Amino acid sequence: ILCSDETKMYLFGLNAKRYLAGAAILGVGIWVKVDSGSLLGFLKGIKDAPAEMKQILNVGYLLIAVGAVLLIVGFLGCCGAMKESRCMLLMFFVIVLVLFIAEVAGAVVILVFKPLVGQLIEKLGTKVVQNIRKDYGENSDVTALWNLKCCGFYNYTDFTNSPFEKYTHLYPQQCCHSAVFSSCDDTSATITGCFPKLMKLIDENTIVIVAVALGIAALEILAMVVSMTLYCIISSKSD
Repeated sequence: ILCSDETKMYLFGLNAKRYLAGAAILGVGIWVKVDSGSLLGFLKGIKDAPAEMKQILNVGYLLIAVGAVLLIVGFLGCCGAMKESRCMLLMFFVIVLVLFIAEVAGAVVILVFKPLVGQLIEKLGTKVVQNIRKDYGENSDVTALWNLKCCGFYNYTDFTNSPFEKYTHLYPQQCCHSAVFSSCDDTSATITGCFPKLMKLIDENTIVIVAVALGIAALEILAMVVSMTLYCIISSKSD
């Protein structure tokens, strides 16, 4: 068993990082809520999006909540360790345990309801393509929204029959590797859409994502073990 000072410093260092991460996430959450050009603005720019997608508009509140929880947990861990407060250490242990159980439950839900997630994405894709074909090249907000480094939601066909394509008989420059706009037609539009790029990025980094998730779970278990070890050491001292 680690001695009291070593345990204290280890728990303090572990939670100092958690505290800083919480502050960063809280800052991002506040930024998302006040910045009209954030993800909220992106989703609101998609007309007739599936009703379920409206829940994503609460992402700012979610980030704020996560950041606040991390700040509280980090504070309890740091202060509980340095002040040798059994009450703070016990609260820290309980909160981390609840978070760990919630994460495991969330992972199970995602695995069980994975087909529903696919259906939701398909519904969103349909609405996005309809929105592009109706307004791209005519509505400045929609046009600016999709002038990205990827070609529509799926591929260049998303722009077929859009006001832009009808007027120019070409596809947006971001769909082609060529720097010449006049050559961006259905034969040279080879750049994929945003969704396939995102899926490819996730597929290519699946091992990293799983490793990070397992690492977080391991750190939480370690934090609970260390906090209980320090709690027991402090209890034995008081006795």
